[in-house]
Amino acid sequence: MDADAPVFAIAVAAELAGMHPQTLRQYDRIGLVVPGRTRGGSRRYSMRDIEQLREVAQLSSEGMSLPAIARLLDLEDEVRMLRRRAIELENALRAERENRPGVRVFAAGATGSIVPVGSGRRIRRATEVVLWRPRSASDPDQG
Repeated sequence: MDADAPVFAIAVAAELAGMHPQTLRQYDRIGLVVPGRTRGGSRRYSMRDIEQLREVAQLSSEGMSLPAIARLLDLEDEVRMLRRRAIELENALRAERENRPGVRVFAAGATGSIVPVGSGRRIRRATEVVLWRPRSASDPDQG
């Protein structure tokens, strides 16, 4: 089951979280744990919501204020989003590297433009200067 799928009615969610349904309503009103809604407006809680409710109860019992708990939950959501984005970027970089075999060398043209230099191409020193060559794991001269 998808952890974000809103499937539990408020009574079931309250029981799973070990709370009173009125507490869940209050948390929803203040934006602490906001469940999904049906077309009719009924609250539907996901497993992630249940986990957050349990975390709120634990932190609250340890003396943390509700505004501090809200900030912590926001930061946890941001970390989750950033992790997903980092994985997307790593996958895109891996795909880019797989689609461009070999070592790439770039040079600056006489007008300042960036010029990719093909493998084995000789650079005329009077008009172009090598700027960057990425490291390669298979290149023994690098590292």
